[in-house]
Amino acid sequence: MREPPWWQKAVIYEIYPRSFQDSDGDGVGDLAGILRRVDYLSWLGVDAVWICPIYPSPMADFGYDVADYVGIDPLFGTMADFDRLVAALHARGIRLILDFVPNHSSDQHPWFQEARASRDNPRRDWYVWRDPAPDGGPPNNWVSQAGGSAWAFDKASGQYYYHAFLAAQPDLNWRNPDVRAAMYDALRFWLARGVDGFRVDVLWHMIKDARFRDDPLDPNYVEGQPDFRRVQARYSADQPEVLEIAQEMRRVLADYPGDRLLIGEIYLPVERLVAYYGPDLGAVHLPFNFNLMWAPWQPAAIMRFIENYEAVLPPGGWPSWVLGNHDQKRIASRVGPAQARVAMVLLLTLRGTPTLYYGDELGLENVSIPAGRERDPFGIRQPGTGQGRDPVRTPMPWDGTGNCGFTTGEPWLPLGDGHAGRSVEAQKRDPDSMLALTRALLELRRREPALSIGDWAPLAVEGDVLAYARTWGERRVAIALNLESVPKTVIFGEPLAGRIELSTDSKRIRRRISDRLELAGDEGVIIAPEP
Repeated sequence: MREPPWWQKAVIYEIYPRSFQDSDGDGVGDLAGILRRVDYLSWLGVDAVWICPIYPSPMADFGYDVADYVGIDPLFGTMADFDRLVAALHARGIRLILDFVPNHSSDQHPWFQEARASRDNPRRDWYVWRDPAPDGGPPNNWVSQAGGSAWAFDKASGQYYYHAFLAAQPDLNWRNPDVRAAMYDALRFWLARGVDGFRVDVLWHMIKDARFRDDPLDPNYVEGQPDFRRVQARYSADQPEVLEIAQEMRRVLADYPGDRLLIGEIYLPVERLVAYYGPDLGAVHLPFNFNLMWAPWQPAAIMRFIENYEAVLPPGGWPSWVLGNHDQKRIASRVGPAQARVAMVLLLTLRGTPTLYYGDELGLENVSIPAGRERDPFGIRQPGTGQGRDPVRTPMPWDGTGNCGFTTGEPWLPLGDGHAGRSVEAQKRDPDSMLALTRALLELRRREPALSIGDWAPLAVEGDVLAYARTWGERRVAIALNLESVPKTVIFGEPLAGRIELSTDSKRIRRRISDRLELAGDEGVIIAPEP
């Protein structure tokens, strides 16, 4: 049997660099800070780190507005710092995935500065420009994710340019072959420096309808929801030509050794999401599957979702699982701290590649941001809509010293109350901590192939719990998760001789199981065959 590519067995760890570790006292995390923590990443047991954008940027959207695709912003350090980080991670067997932001650039990027200089500038067609509507207004009804029209009027040239996000983030025209060539050269620049793959930001947005038709109104929109929900993005996103771009990116990566990985950020239902694997699995290796973040936290609902996802995957398509990231509410705030432990067992035992958001291994919750300390432009522009992402981007607590060891200066966002008690240092001393549980799960995945690359199937049980099995060869491992705080009795529909190999309650480990299991409230267990 062919050895699977590294990323099928891997656990990916997302780092938001502004908030991971500051090395120079300016209150903002940086590359030297990440370098300082590589031994922690190795100790934790992750296989790859994905680092959010570190390119030169005016920081209108904190790095997701790129002014130079082949540089490092001085806020984060230097190219030499980057090279040292790559070497340090590789020396510990950890791969590096870089965030790639190709849908839009900064309005300060030299390309856009040239494009807006005049209508006949050679780079004009590198961006998406349209004449005004007959009434002088925007060309169509497309809505920005940041609120309001997605079209900004350029008074000097008398045309509108398109921005799916902030006006400071004009969309590139990916129908232009020169844009594609330039961006693929940027990929090659980083691949040559040892990057092991890319997470492609908003991949499904990258091609727009050639006829610029209005998006249909969403009949389910409720006043007070974010502006972008007013329409269904039928023409402004998820166009079939995006697959061609993904296939071209994949071919760029294939020119380099080592199974370089292509991940796509795609917020779509799984029935559409799976199209991004491409014909013959030739597009995105891992289309991010975010849908579990919104599934009702009930056994039957989650089981239906898992089974549906497994059913619609193309033959050979490898699943992807996500429970948190830099844009969404933290899992401990969604389901509560006790259930966050159960959720960690779920994330790390489903078939596929899981991505773990920094701080979730500590059970961090959303942090309340005091008035006047908000930083996220999406939240500032749309107050009261829940679009602010500051609460999930706060600094990592490392120890009990000032600012929890994150910085010697004023942190760019406040730490949460009680974070010192949830710090890495504090949880390392507690064998029952969330950190200890996460590390034990990662260690068990490494030594139990059934949990990393094994098959998945539901388990027939009596009892309102989520139960499934992972199988590799003759070895079958069972998982049972109580998604409520009340105890549950589980009766297995078939003999299941084994012992509890891991539990969210460490006192339960090593207990033998046959056909019946008593689960405590908020308990998840992994049952392995007897040695």
